[in-house]
Amino acid sequence: MMTTRELQDEILRLKKEKDVCILAHAYQNHEILEIADYTGDSYGLSKQAAAAPQQNILMCGVRFMAETVKILSPEKHVFLSNREAGCPMAEQLEVEGLQRLKEQYPDHTVVAYINTTAKLKTLCDVCVTSSSAVKIVKNIPNDKILFIPDCNLGAWVEKQIPEKKFQFIQGGCPTHLFLTREDMAYAKEQHPDALVLVHPECRPEVTDLADYAGSTTGIMSFAEKSDAKEFIIGTENSIVEHLQFQCPDKRFYPLSKNCICRNMKLTTLMGVYNCLLGRDGEEIHMDETLRRDAMRPIENMLKLGG
Repeated sequence: MMTTRELQDEILRLKKEKDVCILAHAYQNHEILEIADYTGDSYGLSKQAAAAPQQNILMCGVRFMAETVKILSPEKHVFLSNREAGCPMAEQLEVEGLQRLKEQYPDHTVVAYINTTAKLKTLCDVCVTSSSAVKIVKNIPNDKILFIPDCNLGAWVEKQIPEKKFQFIQGGCPTHLFLTREDMAYAKEQHPDALVLVHPECRPEVTDLADYAGSTTGIMSFAEKSDAKEFIIGTENSIVEHLQFQCPDKRFYPLSKNCICRNMKLTTLMGVYNCLLGRDGEEIHMDETLRRDAMRPIENMLKLGG
């Protein structure tokens, strides 16, 4: 039998011994973040991985995140801590479906949320993150935008760039879709002095009523810098826990107890331990042609977003 602390110590020893950099997405539980070299959002983690000196990268997240790491760091060995950890939003649009959409809207620039598969990225013009989407779309010369796959994030971007014309698909994050106007009313009734901070993957009926809408890192930064003492958090509920550690003098409440990403929760400390021992997880392999084609919209993201 091992305690949590003993297991964490053994993971820290193994990652040093085996030259492994551990990345943990912000939606992981706090005990996972404590053994990571870097924490944050999917694209930020990929950039950290590319700059890390280690030759082995272990992603505590979901498959498209590990793919993005491999796209940016082809020379490194990239592992996903749990092979079953996928992302329903990234997987909801097939290559054939996007090809048909491009035929239907041939004069549109295809803007893909970073939460997409490597194969889908090969058909896109530019990628965006939730924190960079508005800036990048503003900088696209074309005024016709086909935004995939999250129509809620797309609608949030559209509201801030009314001079451009958007086309969407009916896609999005099933975890954030749990959050409703009724949840907002109940949470505000329970905590009337709290500011509401939500992710733009939420429905417009939720983001429209929030005090702040932004990326996961944006939500955490807002809460840390704000003079307010109470916050209702409208994103994956692990962020409530992380903020409680980050700002122990403030109070944080989930907008809904149902905002839990089941795929993120597939990653466990024991799973990370077993992956380091070669008994679990999966190494990400990618054809070089696929990797280069998927890299193109990411390069365009950097050009347009800085």
